[in-house]
Amino acid sequence: MKHLTEYLWFNTSKRREFINITPQVEELVQKSGINEGLCLVNAMHITASVFINDDESGLHQDFEDWLEQLAPHEPISRYKHNLTGEDNGDAHLKRTFMGREVITAVTNGELDLGPWEQIFYGEFDGRRRKRVLVKVIGE
Repeated sequence: MKHLTEYLWFNTSKRREFINITPQVEELVQKSGINEGLCLVNAMHITASVFINDDESGLHQDFEDWLEQLAPHEPISRYKHNLTGEDNGDAHLKRTFMGREVITAVTNGELDLGPWEQIFYGEFDGRRRKRVLVKVIGE
């Protein structure tokens, strides 16, 4: 069995952002030389997410609006977590809603995604350096 472990690094300029990382993940699958297997993509920070969905700006705005309704950033006093001196209690909840990781099949040396599926990094407490693990395993 072959494997590849690499990290993607992000430092967003905004507090919240969705970044299509499909091309970077595809490059790593190619680099791995694996023809059949699995690709794990995992946000390594508790205020960031990895998820699969459509790359459509209206949908991204819908995510933003929905998440802000579920866990509004302000007032920051609403979150017990923020009593520690942080202001990111909402980001922890948003990450939980959007998910920690995705696993995608690798078939014939390529990510086996549906017609509109793309892999995204979701940042909910940005403006600092964070990483995403990409691990490809297979034959």
